[in-house]
Amino acid sequence: MNHALTAAAAGFGTGLSLIVAIGAQNAFVLRQGVRRDAVLAVVGICALSDAVLIALGVGGVGAVVVAWPGAVRAVGLVGGVFLLCYGALAARRVLRPGTGLTTDGEAAGSRRRAVLTCLAMTWLNPHVYLDTVFLLGSLAADRGPLRWTFGLGAALASLCWFAALGFGARLLGRLLARRSAWRVLDGLVAVTMLGLGALLVSGA
Repeated sequence: MNHALTAAAAGFGTGLSLIVAIGAQNAFVLRQGVRRDAVLAVVGICALSDAVLIALGVGGVGAVVVAWPGAVRAVGLVGGVFLLCYGALAARRVLRPGTGLTTDGEAAGSRRRAVLTCLAMTWLNPHVYLDTVFLLGSLAADRGPLRWTFGLGAALASLCWFAALGFGARLLGRLLARRSAWRVLDGLVAVTMLGLGALLVSGA
């Protein structure tokens, strides 16, 4: 029992350390949380996607994917282009504030658009595969028969983080009611997206 708890705790800590870093997915969840726009759907997609990818990594799929480097490069190229486009939209909002920026969700766009964007942000981002399928998968393999317990801890960390980020972001609503604060947030999102997108495209 103690060994299982240790493996789960190790998976939780490792998973949390990987997903807390600022990235495209976290920036998107934060923005949706502040706007209170399809938060439950976005958090659910991110957490469930991570759980599926972690399970694939623990199951040894990472070693199989390595055999097709061309597929990895293709995902990187498509994901890079997507992030560049999203970053450009965020930069446009910085230059033209007041176009739908709200914290009440009324002008925040459709739920379908948020869901599709979240799916693309998650499944077209090669860094997600690197962290979950490859890195967590290899670390889980070292746990032997407790590898699935390690993976369960990592998946739980993902759920806790995205829930805290998405639903906790509304606490910033009063601060971000000011247009200048939204411009700062969109600026951070634009820099993050454009930087990651450029790296992915150049490395594809």
